[in-house]
Amino acid sequence: MGKVGVILSGCGVFDGSEVQEASALLIALAQHGIEYRCMAPDINLAVIDHIKGEETGEMRNVLVESARIARGEIDDLKDVQGTDYDAFFLPGGFGAAKNLCSFAIDGADCSVNSEVERVLKEANDAGKPIGFMCIAPALGAKVFGEKQIKVTIGHDAGTAEAIGQTGAVHVEADVTEIVVDDSMNVVSTPAYMEATDPAQVFAGISALVENVAGRIG
Repeated sequence: MGKVGVILSGCGVFDGSEVQEASALLIALAQHGIEYRCMAPDINLAVIDHIKGEETGEMRNVLVESARIARGEIDDLKDVQGTDYDAFFLPGGFGAAKNLCSFAIDGADCSVNSEVERVLKEANDAGKPIGFMCIAPALGAKVFGEKQIKVTIGHDAGTAEAIGQTGAVHVEADVTEIVVDDSMNVVSTPAYMEATDPAQVFAGISALVENVAGRIG
């Protein structure tokens, strides 16, 4: 049932893709018989000690770190076209808001990695569905805010306000729920913006994947 692209931002909740969200996504895709290919931009990132929550002073490569989740099967995003796949998915983790864009620092005034923005706009122009999880909808809001895209990050008022400032429309949702923007062909779910355990994350992401699966036939 089609082949989709999964855009990763590193490996680890504080400086890359949230591993449990990414794993839940890949499992849900496999359960629906959807082939996937992981991809990430070839850029460097500051490393966070996941015990102390502090920067280590090291730098690591987003593409190389993302390959840990993808078991080595990954593409440089610069080599990907938005028309190459039937849909695209972006799990959350701080990397989505720090490495793929600067929302974590700049809020509504953030910039988006040029390759990420290009691929998402190409996909959207071609009518391809896009699924955003956790904090990743904030990135989607920046890219498509002028089109008044509807997304959710759950119930966090501050983040929702910043999303609204991009021109996007934030819709509150609980952890296992999805928000669907049919006009934009976009689906989002709060994941660990609301979740307290991996089962909740998997339930929401599974619902998201099921909806997108219906869109790609």
